[in-house]
Amino acid sequence: MKKTLVIAFAALLMAACTENEEKLKQRAEELCRYIPDKELQEQSKDYMTADFYAVLDTMFNLLPEFEGMDYEWLYYFVSGNDGSKPEFSVDAVELTDKSHAVATIGVRQVSGNKAFDEAIEPVEHKLYMEKVDGQWLMCDFDGHKADCIRQIAMSRKEQALRDAIGDYLVKEIGAQYEKGEICIPVQMMVHEEEGLFMGDFWVQWYNVVGDTLKCVSGGNHSGVMKIGQENGKYVVSSFEQTVDGAGNDASARSIFGNYYDVYSDIHSDDVMVENIRQQQLGNYVKRHQINAKYYQDYGWNAVAL
Repeated sequence: MKKTLVIAFAALLMAACTENEEKLKQRAEELCRYIPDKELQEQSKDYMTADFYAVLDTMFNLLPEFEGMDYEWLYYFVSGNDGSKPEFSVDAVELTDKSHAVATIGVRQVSGNKAFDEAIEPVEHKLYMEKVDGQWLMCDFDGHKADCIRQIAMSRKEQALRDAIGDYLVKEIGAQYEKGEICIPVQMMVHEEEGLFMGDFWVQWYNVVGDTLKCVSGGNHSGVMKIGQENGKYVVSSFEQTVDGAGNDASARSIFGNYYDVYSDIHSDDVMVENIRQQQLGNYVKRHQINAKYYQDYGWNAVAL
């Protein structure tokens, strides 16, 4: 009798485990629809843990777009640039503890309504799940959470350094020009290493007239900056600039050294300089919530930000 009960209990336990595994697979299949592919869906909040959604939201929506695009894995978690769409299959799921599980996902790329060569094996990915308030949510995918956290930290450091350079250019260099309402620097980096920043910099003052930034004054200042920390904040300690006039090229060669050709290529490319200016002005306007859609130099047509 006891043996019969034990066997029956074991059978029930196995059935429960199988049922739980099947439910986890079904949930994993549902979560696959919210794996980011080129964008982070707003409704993903309901299918991701709060911390995972937060780091993805920072990467997709809060960092400058050009910076995020430097890390293409972010925009193409499981797909590519060829217009294909991912087709998911949950191959296995493992309960690692009572509130965490990992699903093995097979991903085949689909073009239109037809899969690529069926003989090609799907690419394997890992979808991590966490049980929160009784609900299984996506908490990571292929370790991208750690990737994002590292990139956000790098971005914040880079932004702090860029802010230090921008503050210096506005306060020290901007003071040399006729003032407008807003002084906006443009930074084109030539070479960076610990505490040393070589760049081709522009400093310009603008007045906001309607929806247009109208340039009042400004100029180019190229050279090398040394940056240190004071009270935990990055500050520019020195700025060696190229000289104006006949000695400009010689001073640039001296300052930029092995990076002179890089500097020269940037400095002499008017189209690239204007494109970078357009981009950085757009980022500045967005970051500071300025109501401007265009910028305009005196005697030139307005340019859309």
